[in-house]
Amino acid sequence: MSMLFIENLDWREKLSELEIPISVENDPLFLHCLEILKSGGRIGISDGLKIYNSPNFPGLCALADLIKQSRFSKNIFFNENLHVNTTNICVLACRFCAFRKGPRHADAYELSIAEFLHRIAPYADIIDEVHSVGGLHPRWTVEHYVNLYKEIKDKYPHIHVKSLTAVEIKHISSRSGLSVYDTLKSLKEAGLNSIPGGGAEILVDSVRDRICRGKENSAEYLEIHGIAHSLDIPSNCTMLFGTVETVGERLIHLDKLRKIQDETSGFQCFVPYPFLPDKTRLPEAQLATTSEIVRVIAISRIMLDNISHIKAYRMNIGDYVATLSIKSGADDIDGTVGHEEIMHEAGSKTRLDFNKNELSNLVKSCNLKPIKRNSIYTKFEEIFPLQSNSITMPLLNQEMSQ
Repeated sequence: MSMLFIENLDWREKLSELEIPISVENDPLFLHCLEILKSGGRIGISDGLKIYNSPNFPGLCALADLIKQSRFSKNIFFNENLHVNTTNICVLACRFCAFRKGPRHADAYELSIAEFLHRIAPYADIIDEVHSVGGLHPRWTVEHYVNLYKEIKDKYPHIHVKSLTAVEIKHISSRSGLSVYDTLKSLKEAGLNSIPGGGAEILVDSVRDRICRGKENSAEYLEIHGIAHSLDIPSNCTMLFGTVETVGERLIHLDKLRKIQDETSGFQCFVPYPFLPDKTRLPEAQLATTSEIVRVIAISRIMLDNISHIKAYRMNIGDYVATLSIKSGADDIDGTVGHEEIMHEAGSKTRLDFNKNELSNLVKSCNLKPIKRNSIYTKFEEIFPLQSNSITMPLLNQEMSQ
């Protein structure tokens, strides 16, 4: 792997050198926002709301893509990873969650450490990351996860362990009688390398009370990630949209993330993804259309000036919408994902058998450059895929015209 694809830290200066798309140049609002960014400023919530709601959808996508190009040129990143969920047993019952089961449910499970390692074994020579989250198990303490991570690192030392959402960390620390700091310190010493961003939902507590009452509140989510960053544990951050929140509340969410990032610089990647309604108890959810998904990804790139990477999470949005998104501000398309449960329980139909070659062809089909990365974006390798006659890109059940 080479070090040729590090982010252009002078991206604002690069913005001044790139040709301005007509859809931006001919729109005073978008041109105004471009000038703010070029001069070192930040797009505020008020301007963000205006451009999000603008009928100039091509301009929004073009501005986001321009920013992405200034930072990463044509590069689109992915890694080779595997999802292993520790348990679907959870003491909470969030209304949007199709994954959670009660302990007596016929489909409830809890993986032993041996079973967890067995899940990794078929992929061990291919993957460089295992992504592991799960329910809030009523009995497990920090000791269980310490033993798990030690076993993973002993057997597969080359695999990066990205594990535990903020609410899992809160739950484990409470069950163990430890502070969040001491819990994370023990987990890091055992082999935890980074934490995913899941569970942010919308960082507005009035929304959280409606869709996930009982989880950590907005301040706790941000605090737990901040503590991880203080221990040099990098993390991602997310946003689940399309439930009951307003557009304004989405932008408040983005603003809260970038304020914490100003303080800690620990967020690697922002992952926005729409609510999938199958098998959940949230009938009042608004559901995001395809164009709305792309719009959210574009505004995320425009507003999150201090979070380097924006992910088009293909496990949730599908391969077709992911290709639209990497032309509209996203620079990361996640990974090969050898196994995934949470999104597929909720209704995702995205294929789980994409290999490195097929994923690279997906990127190449957009006239972009596939770059295999490691989990913390420090090692990169350009991929030159074998040509594929066709790429299956299933469309979500919402059409672009919506």
